[in-house]
Amino acid sequence: MAHTKAQGSVKGNRDSRAKRLGVKIYGGGKAIVGNILVRQKGTKYHPGDGVGMGKDFTLYAIRDGIVNFKTKLGKEVVEITNG
Repeated sequence: MAHTKAQGSVKGNRDSRAKRLGVKIYGGGKAIVGNILVRQKGTKYHPGDGVGMGKDFTLYAIRDGIVNFKTKLGKEVVEITNG
């Protein structure tokens, strides 16, 4: 007897790995240059002063300071303020 299940019961039974998205350093937290602030798909959060955006929409710090989340013109913006 074969020990493999019939194709019908296994075909759609695969699941992908979680992508670990979300905010990595919250508002009020300290960030240094190069720290990842937010991992996201698309631009839920937009980069503000002191924040850069990678090609996969990752937001990262381009200077040291305190992370600040705010809303500008209806968009969520992440900024780095001097701390």
